This record gives sequence, C-alpha cells and structure tokens, in this order.
Amino acid sequence: MMDKPELLATAASLEELERLMAAGADAFVIGEAKYGMRLAGEFDIGMIAEAVKLAKPKGVRIYAAMNNLMGNEILESLSGYIAALSEAGVDAIVFGDPAVLMAARVHAPGMALHWNAEMTSTNYVTANYWGRRGATRYVLARELNMEQVAETTSNTELEVQVQVHGMTNIYHSKRSLVGSYMDHQEEPDRLPNLDKERGLYVMEAERKDERYPIFEDKNGTHMMSSDDICMIENLHELLEAGVYSLKIEGIMKSVAYNETVIRAYRQAIDAYIADPAGYEFQDEWLEAIQAVQDPNRELSYGFFFKEQVY
Repeated sequence: MMDKPELLATAASLEELERLMAAGADAFVIGEAKYGMRLAGEFDIGMIAEAVKLAKPKGVRIYAAMNNLMGNEILESLSGYIAALSEAGVDAIVFGDPAVLMAARVHAPGMALHWNAEMTSTNYVTANYWGRRGATRYVLARELNMEQVAETTSNTELEVQVQVHGMTNIYHSKRSLVGSYMDHQEEPDRLPNLDKERGLYVMEAERKDERYPIFEDKNGTHMMSSDDICMIENLHELLEAGVYSLKIEGIMKSVAYNETVIRAYRQAIDAYIADPAGYEFQDEWLEAIQAVQDPNRELSYGFFFKEQVY
C-alpha cells in the first residue's frame, strides 16, 4: 500500500470545516483577507485556533493562508500574526512573499511552509530554489499540463500540490474595477454589495453563454473561471505522477456541493491507494458531482491536457 496523499479543502466557516472533515478532507486552507487571497470565508486568529482544536484530534491539518500581495503597511503586523498562528498550533503557512518566509523563520521556526505564487510556480528549478530557503511544499500553477506536472514531481523532493476541482482565478487587480465602473456610469448605489455572495458575473459579447463570476473585496477585483476543473476521472494519473496534495477549491460553492465533491474524491483516492494496480474508476463518483453541478458551469479538465502554458 502506497503512502496516502492529502485531500485538501477550503471552508467558509467552522461549521463547513466540521462537515467537510466528516466527508473525508485531510487538511484545510483558511485565513483572513488581510493576509490571504480569495478565501472561501473569513477566519480571524481566534477562529483559526478553534479550527485547530476541532481538527487535531481527527488527524486533520490546518494551513493558514498568507499568500496575499504584501504592501509596506502590513509588514509591522506579520511577526505578531505568525507568532499567533504558531501558538494556535497551525500546521503550515501558505506564502508567496519572501517577507512572510523571513518572519516565519524567526517567529515560527518549526512550521512547514507552502510556497504558492499562483501562475509563476511553473518549473522544478523554482521549486528547489524555494526548498533551499525553507519551503516544504510547492503549489503548482493551474496552467500546467499533466506532462509538466509529472516532470516537476520527478525533479523535486518538495511535496507538490495541484488543484483538482473547482473554479480558478483568471484575473486580479488591486483596483476596485466594478465599483469604478458604476461610479463612471453615475450609478454608485446600484450595486452596494460587490462581494462574492452577490452573484455578479461578466460575459463576452461573442460568447454570451459563458459567465465569469466577479467580485470585489479589500484586496481588489477578482474574476473567476466560467467552468470548474474536475479531475476525478483522471485522478490516478496525478497519483501515479507523485502529486501529494489534491486541492478541492470550494470558494463560491455551497456546503452541500463541497460535501458531495469531497466524498467523491475521498472514495476515488482510497480506492486507488488500496490497490493501485487494480484500480478502476467508478462512474457513480462523477455522477454524484454532476447531480449537484450548476448546469451553467461546465466540468472541465482545465489545462491538464493542453499542449502549452498560456
């Protein structure tokens, strides 16, 4: 029996975290918008500590998201925040900025570090660069195809993480673009709520059947993909390639949807680990997801079977 990979999830609340643990999640990425980017929900330090208390007895790991774009104004608070995460018992910090790494070395020297810089994590040399500086995990860009993923896992000793399900970010700006547009239209009060609960989306004139969710928060404007990655049929290829962490992105999804997805991937992973040579995909795993999938959002393979990075 091979080593068990990790099924990683997001959570919008402590209640969802408990339900997804029961569904089979091994670990969670949570945090607050001041330090983390595009989170499913807001977890202050007290809630993070509570999440750790809920997770530890079940062997579930909690990772704190600190992958935001760090401006000068946030630097003074990094040390205290990281020390508080360490005291709370957080298992790892997800970071992209060296400022976080430097603060963690001093204030959480024993904590694991997961390097996540979105689309710039595209090769194994970069992985090993950050590994020499203390990173223990490399979060791959979602634009890589299967061959590139396998080549990276074969050339680094770091844990490799990929997203296997859910929507992805396709555009980000620190500017409040939707709010600015409404101001330009002289309708500033028309959309008083621009967060991810509002259900806003944009469309292209030539492809009106494609809807791209868009929202704004204190970190600016975020535009998301019009489809959802779904790699459950080809999960065995990622496991064969040596991918350790398989992430389910639950942002802007209901708890019931995320529970269904976690259960399906849990069954697929466990079946493969129990007997890799005799593994066979079961249609009911995908069918369970299809039954709760928004009919306006296609399930896709993302970039996993495309030829190039773009």
